[in-house]
Amino acid sequence: MKKLLVLGLFTSVVFAAETPLDPFSSSLEFAQVINVNAIQSKDDSWCFNTKVRHNDQGWQHYADAWKITDLKGNVLAIRELAHPHDNEQPFTRSLCNIKLPKGLMQVVVSAQCNVHGVGSQNVMVDLSKLKGKGFSVTRLD
Repeated sequence: MKKLLVLGLFTSVVFAAETPLDPFSSSLEFAQVINVNAIQSKDDSWCFNTKVRHNDQGWQHYADAWKITDLKGNVLAIRELAHPHDNEQPFTRSLCNIKLPKGLMQVVVSAQCNVHGVGSQNVMVDLSKLKGKGFSVTRLD
């Protein structure tokens, strides 16, 4: 019995090591955030210019929104996308006048489609840095 238990534990560890750590899909069936440019305004609000790529297929399957969340998943802003972008890929859409909580320095920008919802690669934006992987920031200070 002990041998079976040890063998079961070893097998579990081996299979767990092969499980991908990144739960997001890079398939264009899911809306992907490609790049984010965050710009701070004089009134301390923010404008986010977000580039999205998706295999839009007309009204049946298209990227329908992107959103900004804090690291706990609380939604801070949503940019709804009103129509498919079949012939415009990737595309950039902006959302401005975003008031972020005071002291918040990291946000996550993710996109979704009307079929699969969210499940794509997202971009974590560090507002304390000028640039990073998939983002740039323009600060006033």
